[in-house]
Amino acid sequence: MFEKLNRLHFANLPTPLEPAEKLAAHLGLKSFLFKRDDLTGLAMGGNKARKLEFELAGVVAGGYDTIITVGGQQSNHARMTAAACRKLGIDIKLVLGGKDFTEFKGNLLLDTLFGADIRYISGSDEDEDLEALQKKWFDELKVEGKKPYALPLGGSTPLGTLGYVKAMEELKSQLPDDKVQIFCPVGSCGTLAGAVLGAALFLPNAKVYGISVSRTKEDIYKRTRELIRESAKLIDVDPDLSKTEFFVYDCYHEEYAKHIKIAMDAGEVCARLEGMIVDQVYTGKAMAGLFDLALTGVLNKEEPVIFLHTGGMPEVFSDTLKFGEYKKCRKYSVEEVQEMKNQ
Repeated sequence: MFEKLNRLHFANLPTPLEPAEKLAAHLGLKSFLFKRDDLTGLAMGGNKARKLEFELAGVVAGGYDTIITVGGQQSNHARMTAAACRKLGIDIKLVLGGKDFTEFKGNLLLDTLFGADIRYISGSDEDEDLEALQKKWFDELKVEGKKPYALPLGGSTPLGTLGYVKAMEELKSQLPDDKVQIFCPVGSCGTLAGAVLGAALFLPNAKVYGISVSRTKEDIYKRTRELIRESAKLIDVDPDLSKTEFFVYDCYHEEYAKHIKIAMDAGEVCARLEGMIVDQVYTGKAMAGLFDLALTGVLNKEEPVIFLHTGGMPEVFSDTLKFGEYKKCRKYSVEEVQEMKNQ
C-alpha cells in the first residue's frame, strides 16, 4: 500500500522496543515497554524523522528550494526539519514563538547550528500568529524568485501521518500478539493519527491513547479524524472511523511550553528507575498521564503498555539548575584535596 509513494530515508529503523521492568513494577503493570523513536538518529532523534521521510520526498520531487515551517521556541519539528533540509541541500526558514529569551538553548541552539533563518514572535506561540508570519515570509520569498514550500506545524500533514502508519506495521513485527495499549504525546495530531490508522490496519486489537500537551480533546479528536481520512486515501484504504476507537486525555498539561510538576515528577521516576530521559513539554506530560491512568485502574494491567517515545532530548537542556538547588553535589577546592593527599 506504500509502494506508489515517494519516500526518503532519514531514520534508523526499526527502532528498538525496550522493556522497562522496574517501571512496570512501580505502576503495577505486567509489562511496560518503550518504543524508542527517540533513537531515530536525525539531529538527536525523535518522531519527526518518520514524518519527514514522506513529506520531504514530495518537496524534492517538486523542485522546491526553500522550506518555511513554524513551531514553538523548543520545537523538535523545527530542529529536525532544519537538519533534514541541510542533508537535502534545501534552504530552511523557521517561524518560532514563545516567551522572550536572551540565550539560545536546547532546540533553539541547534536551529542556529544548522544555520536556519529565524523570525521570532516574542510573547506568542499561538498557531494563528505563527501562520500569519509564515504566510508573509512565504510571499516575500516568492517575490525574490524562490520556490518555497510551507510546511505546517509539527509536519502533521496527510503524507507525514503515513510515517506512523508505517511505524505500527514495524511495531507489529516486534510483538508476539497485538493485545497492547499504546501511548503517545499529542500536539499537532499527526503521530496520533498515524498510530490510530496504523493500529486499525496492523494491530486491530490494540488500544491507542493520546495525551495532549496543548490542545483540547475535542480539537484533537476532530483533527485526528481528519488526518486519518486524508491519509487513508493516499494508501487506498477505507477505515471505518466509527470502529477506529482511540482515547484522548487533555488534563495533564497547563500551557504548551510550561514545565509542570507532574511532568517533572514523571520524568524523575523514569530517570531514576530506568535511566530513561523524557522532556517536560511533550513526553513528560504524556508519561504523567500514563502514570495516572495506570495507578487509577483505567489501564488493563495484564496487557502490555507501550510508550511511544517521540524524543525531545534537546529540550531538556533549555533550562538550568543552579548550584545549591541540587543537594547531592558537594564542591571541593584544590586546597582541600591537597590537604587530603598530605594526610
